[in-house]
Amino acid sequence: MLRLWRWYQNCLSTHPVKTQVISSGLIWGVGDIAAQTVTHYSANRSQHQLHVVDKELKISWRRVATTTLFGLGFVGPVGHFWYQGLDRMMRMRLKLQPNSFRFVSAKVAADGIIFGPLDLVIFFTYMGFSTGKTSSQVIEGVKRDFLPAFVLEGGIWPVVQVVNFRYVPVQYQLLYVNFFCLLDSCFLSWVEQQQDAPWKQWFRNLLNLKEEKEQR
Repeated sequence: MLRLWRWYQNCLSTHPVKTQVISSGLIWGVGDIAAQTVTHYSANRSQHQLHVVDKELKISWRRVATTTLFGLGFVGPVGHFWYQGLDRMMRMRLKLQPNSFRFVSAKVAADGIIFGPLDLVIFFTYMGFSTGKTSSQVIEGVKRDFLPAFVLEGGIWPVVQVVNFRYVPVQYQLLYVNFFCLLDSCFLSWVEQQQDAPWKQWFRNLLNLKEEKEQR
């Protein structure tokens, strides 16, 4: 294990972007396999309550490939330059003391306000088009899934990122985040496959109520 870690460190120092891209793709691919497994057994549990015969788990390798490409094409390269650029901006432009309260707080805020929402929108949009949905269906799916995912993740990711920005060296921050993305990809896949679940409808009704009040 130590030898593998040293090999990774050597790859990261020699080819930082390529290493981040490949590792992100692999981690997101594994995460999707876990997500399909979790979704399958949670669905079977619901069907079992309705006395429906359980179905055998069949991994959709096409979907694994699609999610892996998301890690390769977006999370890896964009995440690498995001964390590097964010650290540079805090140090050089804002002149914040590294690891200080303001330094960490500013990073967490920027990540939550900019990168977090962007990541969710691109993920749901990409997954929608990859399954053959039309533009209108993708837009409707993003409207349905974005707010519930953003609210629920908003209670977890700030804590994850406080630890990340305070204790993890910048070159390893994306790797750290990607391991949490193993869990996050399970969650996002579960959110996407919940379709028009009652708890999602609650979020949409809340938004509609707010819009009605503003119109009055």
